[in-house]
Amino acid sequence: MYSHLPCVCVRVHAVCLVDQASCGCCLMQKKMQRMESFFNMTFMGEKNVFLNSFFLSAFAASRSAFSVALNHSENYGCFGPFAAAELIPYRHVFLNLGDGYSADTGTFTAPRSGVYSLAVTAYSNGSPAGGAAAAATTTTGGTAANLLVNGQVVASLQEADSPDREDSATVVVAVKLKAGDAVAVSLPEGYLVCDDRSYFNTFTGFLLYPCEVLNV
Repeated sequence: MYSHLPCVCVRVHAVCLVDQASCGCCLMQKKMQRMESFFNMTFMGEKNVFLNSFFLSAFAASRSAFSVALNHSENYGCFGPFAAAELIPYRHVFLNLGDGYSADTGTFTAPRSGVYSLAVTAYSNGSPAGGAAAAATTTTGGTAANLLVNGQVVASLQEADSPDREDSATVVVAVKLKAGDAVAVSLPEGYLVCDDRSYFNTFTGFLLYPCEVLNV
């Protein structure tokens, strides 16, 4: 009858000389330990691959950015003035990653909830002809615009009429939007914006980070 020593793999060769059963137990234990170690490494590796794939997919799906200008015309032209506020239709598209911006409506629709950076620059020289014709074309002088989210003003930009008739203003904000929120720029009553291929008037936005992924 063999005596059963504790199955502890210390000095295995010495134990095997006096107790073959203990030797077999230790060898089995070592194999089990190697299998457990291999399983843990495999599991952690697959887990890391899954997490990396998840975050890369989330990042790719969250890409959203646009940058547009008033027009792309060789000829200098203006939008406005009007008797009531009008949405500015930015026709020239530099970038529309995620297809959230519509050049037909001048509106950006947030594809997913998150924090977005939005920037607007407005420019006017007073009139399509500039200079002396300004007084006959505008009712207010200067330049102005309102950044809207779902029709509500979240930021305004304005510069009073200057002696050289050229006026510009810029606003940059970070706002939290929900999927489906509509962002646009409104031209207030009596103002106008003017541009050509110089791209003085721009509207830009991009997703800083999605809220649903971070659960905020």
